[in-house]
Amino acid sequence: MAAEISVPMLGESVLEATVGHWLKQEGQPVAVGEVLVELETEKVNAEVAADRAGVLERIVHREGETVHPGDVLAIIGEGHPLPPRRERAGVREPTAPATPRVSPIAERLAAQRGVDLAQVQGTGPGGRILKEDIEKAIPSPAAAGQGKGEGPHPSPLPPAGEARRSETRQRLSRRRLTIARRLVEAQHAAAMLTTFNEIDMSGVVELRTKQRQAFKERHGVDLGYMSFFTKVSVAVLKLFPRINAELDGEELVVKQYYDIGVAIGDPEGLVVPVLRDAQDMTFAEIEQAIAGFVQKAQDRTLTVEDLRGGTFTITNGGVYGSLMSTPILNPPQVAILSLHKIEQRPVAVDGQVAVRPMMYVALSYDHRVVDGREAVQFLVQIKRFIEQPELLLLDS
Repeated sequence: MAAEISVPMLGESVLEATVGHWLKQEGQPVAVGEVLVELETEKVNAEVAADRAGVLERIVHREGETVHPGDVLAIIGEGHPLPPRRERAGVREPTAPATPRVSPIAERLAAQRGVDLAQVQGTGPGGRILKEDIEKAIPSPAAAGQGKGEGPHPSPLPPAGEARRSETRQRLSRRRLTIARRLVEAQHAAAMLTTFNEIDMSGVVELRTKQRQAFKERHGVDLGYMSFFTKVSVAVLKLFPRINAELDGEELVVKQYYDIGVAIGDPEGLVVPVLRDAQDMTFAEIEQAIAGFVQKAQDRTLTVEDLRGGTFTITNGGVYGSLMSTPILNPPQVAILSLHKIEQRPVAVDGQVAVRPMMYVALSYDHRVVDGREAVQFLVQIKRFIEQPELLLLDS
């Protein structure tokens, strides 16, 4: 008897999805638990697996189509998940090697660059092949030439004529479309302003250098700058409670807890997983949680729960080399803190010029809720705590 494969519940407030990449095609055998298709939502991507073995008889919704929880995605009919092996004259027919489990984005990249998946060692959970594994397996032009007994040589010029001005069209993912919509809405719905300051990072850099190795040996993760800014942000938010709030109609909802969103880069676009009750977390717990989020983003296993809520957001463009930027609010939050590249710059210290590791920081805020005076004072206190990290001990 045929069985329907339907769109599962996708999480709180997620009402629809876009069919992403079908990993199985009509007529192919499937096994129980084998991933059939990836769905794109505005928050995370979700894999839909077969709950029975058989043959994929019909795909109901193709790639790019919009679906809702409960919609039928495909029909699985009776059949064997794998063709039986034949034995003749006492000789067992060799079984074809199983294709390794691979993420959809890695599979597409492998097809584009001609990488044999069977030759790739996956570093994801259960040996799953990730995008980074494919990138490492792509031979450089020089290596490819040397493998043929040739030395490095320049790539040939592109064909003359219109081929030099070729174009490609790519469907935007649902997450990218949602990011675009929310960013535009944030600018139209809020009276957004940004204030800047600069921080001498000498104290934190010195402390981190001294403690980094011991911290990693003890806790299994690196001691990064994000844990310092998370702890400092919580301390300063307690001094300015209106910044840890959201506007609900004509009411201001001030949160008595501190769920700090941490922006993380992802191939599909920026995601903001949340450190819940960050006020109760240690430096190690913060770094471990962030490392877990980064790994889940790479594996495309972030859940809606990972991204739900948040009272204040921190984003770090410095990891990409950004010296200064204006962050956009993450509604319904009323403020977001942006960190930037640490750069050695000459500054005046006690009447003398000294070279110090300096960082520009920016706070974007909703002027309907937060006054300019509050925003400026907030950054001044951030600067004070970071430049004197021992104050964190006194505050806690």
